[in-house]
Amino acid sequence: MTRPQAIPSLEEERIDERAPLFNVVLLDDNEHTYDYVIEMLQRLFLISAQQAFRHAEEVDATGRTIVLTCELPAAEFGRDQIQSYGPDWRMPESKGSMSAIVEPAGIPGLASGLQ
Repeated sequence: MTRPQAIPSLEEERIDERAPLFNVVLLDDNEHTYDYVIEMLQRLFLISAQQAFRHAEEVDATGRTIVLTCELPAAEFGRDQIQSYGPDWRMPESKGSMSAIVEPAGIPGLASGLQ
């Protein structure tokens, strides 16, 4: 008599089917104002002024803030949107957009090379 094979539970199958998630990480610099960060995040990611302000504080204090966690294509699109937003008109020394990277979610500080 052969032994019946274990049937994977539905939850196990759902976990296996999920695509890996990635963080869009905004990086700090000295060429953009809080107003720029708040405006950019509200326009690009449709978040509230309060949420955008918290991200501006975090990027200023720690050098980085995770603005979005999603699947890779959307994360790359979010990063590209940040990097193409343009200079901060409030600061003459601002020559371009802010920088952002994409990294695997759940592994802070480990960039994936998808910059």
